[in-house]
Amino acid sequence: MSPPLPARLRSLAEVDPEIARAIQQEVDRETGTLELIASENFVSEAVLEALGSVMTNKYAEGLPGKRYYGGCEFVDVAERLAIERAKKLFNAEHANVQAHSGSQANQAVYMTAMKPGDTLLGMSLAHGGHLTHGHPLNFSGKMYKIVSYGVRKDTETIDYDEVERLALEHKPKLIVAGASAYPRIMDFARLEDIAKKSGALLMVDMAHIAGLIAADLHPSPFPYADFVTTTTHKTLRGPRGGAVFCRAQFAKDLDKITFPGVQGGPLMHVIAAKAVCFREALQPEFREYQKQIVLNARVLAEALAAEGFRIVSGGTDTHLMLVDVFSKKITGKQAEQALERAGITVNKNAIPFDTNPPVVASGIRIGTPAVTTRGMQEPQMQLIAHWIAEVLNKLEDESVQKRVRSEVEALTEKFPLYENRRAVVATKA
Repeated sequence: MSPPLPARLRSLAEVDPEIARAIQQEVDRETGTLELIASENFVSEAVLEALGSVMTNKYAEGLPGKRYYGGCEFVDVAERLAIERAKKLFNAEHANVQAHSGSQANQAVYMTAMKPGDTLLGMSLAHGGHLTHGHPLNFSGKMYKIVSYGVRKDTETIDYDEVERLALEHKPKLIVAGASAYPRIMDFARLEDIAKKSGALLMVDMAHIAGLIAADLHPSPFPYADFVTTTTHKTLRGPRGGAVFCRAQFAKDLDKITFPGVQGGPLMHVIAAKAVCFREALQPEFREYQKQIVLNARVLAEALAAEGFRIVSGGTDTHLMLVDVFSKKITGKQAEQALERAGITVNKNAIPFDTNPPVVASGIRIGTPAVTTRGMQEPQMQLIAHWIAEVLNKLEDESVQKRVRSEVEALTEKFPLYENRRAVVATKA
């Protein structure tokens, strides 16, 4: 009888059937449901291949050509490609692709531009900003003095006059623009003008809109901002991770803060996958994909409004929308849970001037990147809006949820994610 194979030569299903099963269940969930979380997307098989490659084995502290370990000649190739493609994609002066996440990308900029205790002016989480833009429970709120700006109550859009007033009053070292739940185009030129008037540096967190910017469907922050950060997932449709861009004058300090200031060894398999993502985003078809994302979002928002739902700010210019469900006496939490039972995945989200706590919320955030990746277009958006309305208008009716779920599954079969969903991970019977 032959001895058992060593673990390195055995499949995942043989080594760890429980994890293999969980992965297959996630494949089934993604394949058979409608993913409408605005910050999520489906990567290509090429990105998945890079993520699962042997580059995960390699330590590569430092930068290409300047590593602290030997044997880095081939991971250097991958990182150089990622850097050059990222710079080309966004017409940036300098790029660092090592950030493990968007939060760490932001941290790297903050530590480059500020000292602990300095003032940061950022968008309030309650009005659509991000945790790292100054929330008191986040490192940003603990390390820096935070002044927050928000949106106007009448328009639910950024009050740039308030931003200017706060900047001139508080003289922040850094102004942070960008959001995680803001559906309108941002005026980067006005923000640069405010930064110059107040003596601040300007950082734009473009994590949500990076794909739209790459496709010239949203104004670029690069002519205006000193620093730009992003995630590489969301609209960019790459692996989970971050990247930081800056003007050439800040490059040396930013690189030094990223390593060894914030992180140790970079994740070379993720950086390789980022390079693939940037290459995909440089192709002409990527712009067509982004155009469809924006069109789908507009159609979905209009269809939901026609179903009687209030859309925050009256619509969307981007890939996402905020839907005020509390105007129908439904909490965001209730809406999220009911829709999930119907095979539609969204997230509860605070809306501006929300009267409910964040864990309950008055709204849901909906985005179109993932369903657009599947090939869905305007007719499917109208159908999805109708399903959402059906479920939320009869919140406790399990028969409606069950019927909609079966209709969702029938739709997803027409827009497959993988040619063979069982081949994505081999499970053991």
